[in-house]
Amino acid sequence: GMAGLIVGHPFDTTKVQLQTQHGSSSYKGTWDAVMSINKQGWSKGFFRGMGFPLVSYGVVNSVFFGVYGQTLKFFKGADHERGVTYTEVFLAGSMGGLVQISVACPVDLVKVVLQSQIPKGAVRFKGPVQTIRSILKHRGILGMYHGTSSMVYRDAPTFGVYTVSYEFIFNQMTQRRIGDQHGVVASLVSGGMTGVITWVLAIPWDNVKSLIQADPSQTCFKSNWDCVKYIYEHRGVRGFFTGLGVCCLRAFPVNAVTFLVYSQLLRLLNSQSVSYQ
Repeated sequence: GMAGLIVGHPFDTTKVQLQTQHGSSSYKGTWDAVMSINKQGWSKGFFRGMGFPLVSYGVVNSVFFGVYGQTLKFFKGADHERGVTYTEVFLAGSMGGLVQISVACPVDLVKVVLQSQIPKGAVRFKGPVQTIRSILKHRGILGMYHGTSSMVYRDAPTFGVYTVSYEFIFNQMTQRRIGDQHGVVASLVSGGMTGVITWVLAIPWDNVKSLIQADPSQTCFKSNWDCVKYIYEHRGVRGFFTGLGVCCLRAFPVNAVTFLVYSQLLRLLNSQSVSYQ
């Protein structure tokens, strides 16, 4: 999972740069952003802001998949052999997406602040520690949750789509016996396709979230709606889909690996629990 995060971070940095640069500093396109970031070097450019997400990646995923699994158990009730409906999978995924925001929002905030300050003239913070200290000093603990509402709009419904898409594609592949007997190919393909599908739906609110979180002083936008109006007035409808291309390139490998690890670990744990009985 962490390997996927490392590989995907340069794509994520490019996405955030495209979303948060505006006015005279706006990029002409994706390649213009890539070349600009490349001038800063790897550590201060493409991998800027990766430290905090890297150390907290496991926690965020554990919260999501933990809540998702427990919610599915709740729906099953005493009948552990009963299958779950796609509606229940959607609700469980949405619940997991909602709860994980409690951990993911501070992580995303610090990451976006650092990623949006890549041009040398824009750098205010050297790293995550300095960023966190500044936010806590000026905004308190609530300042670490700047952008929470836009994350709720982005994550609550799309994580439901995330889990339903995976289960549907995986089931279709296994029923048609596409791939290997252990489900590795099905997990990789289903996870990758799920990541792309989800980000196509999530990208409008992700643009809003990035612009809001890139302004930790909270002086540019009064609300989500204020940010939505800004994007529409200055970039049009296409502005809500800024960064979608690089986002999809990142989404396929990262989510393919994430779901493969999750499904194979679940399979291993289930086989061990059966052998102990």
